Amino acid sequence: MSIRVLDKTEWQSYCDRVSKGLAGQRASIEISGLSLGHQVAASSLPLLGIAYEPRSDLLEIALEGVDHLIRHPRQIVVDDGLDGLRSMEIIDAEDRHQIVQLTEPLMLTSWS
Repeated sequence: MSIRVLDKTEWQSYCDRVSKGLAGQRASIEISGLSLGHQVAASSLPLLGIAYEPRSDLLEIALEGVDHLIRHPRQIVVDDGLDGLRSMEIIDAEDRHQIVQLTEPLMLTSWS
């Protein structure tokens, strides 16, 4: 397990690299901040990708049915390891903490 703060210069390449390995993962997004309390923006939806666009300073988390945009992120903290990305916390310009928690989909077993 490795929790680390990403340098802003690596945001785009990191997002591009991890997005390729996220197929089949599910993600939940929670947002917390003084002005809004704690909210769940998405719960266990299939993750399509994560992208950072430096020109517009915009981080996009694309889920099935939800396009979660974070404008002007200030900091990105990731929890990743040998098995890949587990979670990502993005602190935006308004000091809101947006936490993306990744899980693999449950494999259903059939009862015979």
